[in-house]
Amino acid sequence: MKETAIIYCEGKFGTMDGKTANGLVRSSRNYKIAGVIDSTKAGMDAGEYLENVKNGIPIFENLDSAFENLPRIPDQFVFGLAPSEGLLKNEERNIVFQAMENGLHIVNPLHEFLTDDEEFMNHAEKCNVRINDVRKPPAKKDMHLFSGRILDVRTPIVAVLGTDSAVGKRTTSVLLEEALLDMGLNVAFVATGQTGLIQGAKYGVAIDAIPSQFMTGEIENQVLRAYENEEPDIIIVEGQGALSHPAYISSCGIIRGSRPGSVIIQHPPKRKNLGDFEYMPMPSIESEIELIEGFSQAKVIAVTINHENMSDEEIQDAVTEYERDLKLSTSDVLKHGCGKLIESIFETYPDLKNKQKRALYN
Repeated sequence: MKETAIIYCEGKFGTMDGKTANGLVRSSRNYKIAGVIDSTKAGMDAGEYLENVKNGIPIFENLDSAFENLPRIPDQFVFGLAPSEGLLKNEERNIVFQAMENGLHIVNPLHEFLTDDEEFMNHAEKCNVRINDVRKPPAKKDMHLFSGRILDVRTPIVAVLGTDSAVGKRTTSVLLEEALLDMGLNVAFVATGQTGLIQGAKYGVAIDAIPSQFMTGEIENQVLRAYENEEPDIIIVEGQGALSHPAYISSCGIIRGSRPGSVIIQHPPKRKNLGDFEYMPMPSIESEIELIEGFSQAKVIAVTINHENMSDEEIQDAVTEYERDLKLSTSDVLKHGCGKLIESIFETYPDLKNKQKRALYN
């Protein structure tokens, strides 16, 4: 049975800074999500708040309320916020201590490593709990430099990139993986961020915690592990940030390390400025496609829409506009599924269609 987890996401569930919590509520192979903590949405159903579909995951005001109302205390406490500074505030430290005192193991996705904090480690030992710093990189002696072996991989590699951070690249990647698996294909998913790893991705690395010298090698190593261990029909690689983003270089490492043959690009049509950098205007989807294709030598084969602040009519208008102007299949995977993406993948890699037919026949 899966261990149970409570997710802390005070004031941010359903927002950009709550993307770790949002992702785990949508999909988690590692944990059964017992609830979310966000006092601003207490009493609501997490699935209904995110996507207007109840999923039975309650939102609580605080830890005490969760402990009082859940049938048993969860096994894990997941810090579900992803602030740009990546550090705990004083009140958040106290909440983590409270979780430890109630016997919960700690899953920490921040850049601040709790296992390097003497106070946290002493408290963990006292409470007999573990701390998992998801973003903590391996020792440099265990990291990988780019080897070039990725050039020998003949399996289709599709990267899901975007025009900004927190636009749904991981969500699209996970949904696409699930859809292709349901069609009988053998799919390997390579996560590149903390949420994908917490969700239970078998392969991956938190790329933004890796020194730049090792970024491409670490990504290459994870893709090669998936290729050699799984013998997959297709490999899906999660993107981070955006290639054009002035504050992040992770997309460069992901592209160079995974060497995708094709790209799916995610874009929020109503977002005017970069999420955590309001003084920077969003790039156009046209400019990002041009940049990606020039930098990677891979073709963008489809567009996915992040529908934040959009009505259903606006979503359909955007789909129509992008398909007309960009000549690329366009979809909102949360609203309409992954059918169009899969069609584009099959058009690009016809052998996959044949493998899918054989899988269904067998």
